Amino acid sequence: MKKSKWRSRISWAIFTILSLWVILTLWAQINGPNFIERLETESGVPQALVIYDPDPIYNLDEQVCRAYAQGLNEEGWQVVIASVNTARTLVGKFDHYAFCANTYNWAPDLSVCNFIENRKDLYQKPVVAITLGSGSTARAQRILEQKIVKQQAELINSVSYWLMRPNDESRLDESNVEVAKDMAYALGKKTAKDLLTISGAYSLDE
Repeated sequence: MKKSKWRSRISWAIFTILSLWVILTLWAQINGPNFIERLETESGVPQALVIYDPDPIYNLDEQVCRAYAQGLNEEGWQVVIASVNTARTLVGKFDHYAFCANTYNWAPDLSVCNFIENRKDLYQKPVVAITLGSGSTARAQRILEQKIVKQQAELINSVSYWLMRPNDESRLDESNVEVAKDMAYALGKKTAKDLLTISGAYSLDE
């Protein structure tokens, strides 16, 4: 009898933990609030759209997106940073897209994935995939890349930044978040220069 009660308690504890895990995951993946920020420059230059779904617990995604966008902007690009909810309402074509997805249960944010699947103008557009997580993002990164490629976009780069795991082994004494932001900023500048070099291939002047 005691053994049976012990097993019942263990089963109930496991069920409770799993239920809480599912509830927290669903809560975290509910579409975040509307957000948009525009980094302007002179007219007639290429335009980029940087998209993320705000995490309700920690805003590493927003910080990384802003850093990436700043890098693009300083190289002459007009950039729109938008949450998924707001990005759905935007009209017009962009010359470059960056998708930033948080990792939940080893998979990328559903809202970002759904946006990619329903976006009709990604064909042959240069896209950067940014996957965020505490430290285990390999599967989420792979899925995000597959979603982008399936839309026949040009996946020109894919990176992961972590909240808990070191982003740069040579900078262990620095804030992991600050390192991630520095790396995203550098990626934005590099992407802008790379796309300028191969602009003819992506028709950035259309």
